[in-house]
Amino acid sequence: MLSTLITSKTRVRLLVKFFLNPTMKAYLRQLADEFGESTNSVRVELNRLSEAGILESYSEGNTIMYQANTAYPLFPEIKSIISKITGVDTILEDVIHRLGSVEKAFLLGDYAKGIDSGTIEIILVGDKVDEALLKDLVKKAEDLISRKIEYSIFNQQEIEDFAKNITAPIIILWSK
Repeated sequence: MLSTLITSKTRVRLLVKFFLNPTMKAYLRQLADEFGESTNSVRVELNRLSEAGILESYSEGNTIMYQANTAYPLFPEIKSIISKITGVDTILEDVIHRLGSVEKAFLLGDYAKGIDSGTIEIILVGDKVDEALLKDLVKKAEDLISRKIEYSIFNQQEIEDFAKNITAPIIILWSK
C-alpha cells in the first residue's frame, strides 16, 4: 500500500524498519544484508532520509549508525502510517482493547526488530484473559490485516521471569 505513494522499495523497508521500533539502530551493511540489496542502493536511501531529517545518523567507532529521528515534526504521523500498514494498530484497537482484562501488551519477534515478515508476535499480560474471545478477535484481525498473529498470555510473575531471559528487542504496545 505504501509502495503506491513511495516508489522505492528500499525506502519503504527503511521506514518500516525504523518506525515500527523507533529505538532500533542499524548500520549500512546490516541493512543491506537484511534486505538482500546492494549497499549502494541502501546507502542512497539512507542518505536521502537523513538529509530530509527523517532519520538521524551518528558515528559509533568506524560505523555510521542510523535510527528514526523522534524529533522530526512528522514523526508521529509516519509512525502512525507504518502502524496502520503493518496492522499493529488493528491489533491494539480490535484485539487488546476489546478484551478489557489485559494489563500490558508487548510486541516481539520480527516486528519488534522492524521487519515486516507477515507474522506478528504479541504477549498479553493479564490474569483473566478470555481465550475464546481472544481467538475469535485474533482470527478477525488476521483476516483484516492479512498477517498471522501469534500470541502468548502471561500473568505478572510469568512476564517478569520471561523478561529476565529475553535478549531480543521487545516493544510495549499498550499498558494500563
